[in-house]
Amino acid sequence: MKAFQLTEKKEFMQLLLCSGLFDNFLLSEASIHAAVQYDIDGRLNQSFFSAEELADNQLEGLTYIPYGRLRPVCYSLIKGKTTPTSFKFVLMLSPSNLKNTIQASGTSIAPTDILAAYLNILYQKEQLILTTGVSYRVFIPDKSFERDWEKFTINFLNRNKVVFSEI
Repeated sequence: MKAFQLTEKKEFMQLLLCSGLFDNFLLSEASIHAAVQYDIDGRLNQSFFSAEELADNQLEGLTYIPYGRLRPVCYSLIKGKTTPTSFKFVLMLSPSNLKNTIQASGTSIAPTDILAAYLNILYQKEQLILTTGVSYRVFIPDKSFERDWEKFTINFLNRNKVVFSEI
């Protein structure tokens, strides 16, 4: 796990809430503490959709909803004159992107051995922190995928001109 301080908060928040940069990630959870506390569970309620709607919206086989589907809701909860006292977003790679990332890493770990690769975005005490994480289904002594996920995250941030410092 690596932690990064996002030093250009306004620019990063613009990317997070107003652009499609993170739309292909899945939203595991979000918590926004403003005038009241908003907690969002990103688990997809399959029974809410018909089979046709799931297919048309590319939601088939997903356990969590794509962040892009809730980004406008999150934006509406955060926007305004007063900054929330804190917030947290837990984003994760979609199953297809997780599989592609595992393949790109060259690790021998099977995609079925990894539950998720996470980006945790936390704002509190006027600091904006991003941490990486990997959750495994089974015990894996080899942590090379975690190091690769950290490198992929650094490349993603650099490619998108996110200013950060490693903590």
